[in-house]
Amino acid sequence: MKDLADRKGDRFKIRFAVENDVTLILNFIRELAEYEKLLSEVVATEELLRESLFERKVAEVIIGEYDGEPVGFALFFHNFSTFLGRPGIYLEDLYIKPEMRGKGFGKIMLAFLAKLALERNCGRLEWSCLDWNEPSIKFYRQIGAVPMDEWTVYRVHDKALVDLAKRFYDFFT
Repeated sequence: MKDLADRKGDRFKIRFAVENDVTLILNFIRELAEYEKLLSEVVATEELLRESLFERKVAEVIIGEYDGEPVGFALFFHNFSTFLGRPGIYLEDLYIKPEMRGKGFGKIMLAFLAKLALERNCGRLEWSCLDWNEPSIKFYRQIGAVPMDEWTVYRVHDKALVDLAKRFYDFFT
């Protein structure tokens, strides 16, 4: 992505997060959650992130820096398309600090992930967006992203997740 970084005068850089970035990552997650009005739902801790990102390596993080200062992050992981027979990249979170928005950094980070997806022979780059987040929806459409209106995301979590898992054991007892 050097050509995109050069357009910003080499002032914007993207790097993969390292274990020492756990505090920074958690702060970005909290800032994003506050923007999305979901701060009360953040239960992640530095310890959980360290284990998930750097020990188990179930997801990856890139950090965007402007003039050497972190201004945003993206957390992503691989999924798999049975129809394509290839992996994809699922972008869980993309966040740019409010005072740094509008400078093209989000586009550069998405372009980096698209490039990474191609390098890893992925067939897709996907993410979800809150229905009320009009600035993000407009931004995503400008880069050619299309909403998957015919699909609805379902989630099982908390007690429902535990209850569903218990059903597995019920089948065999």
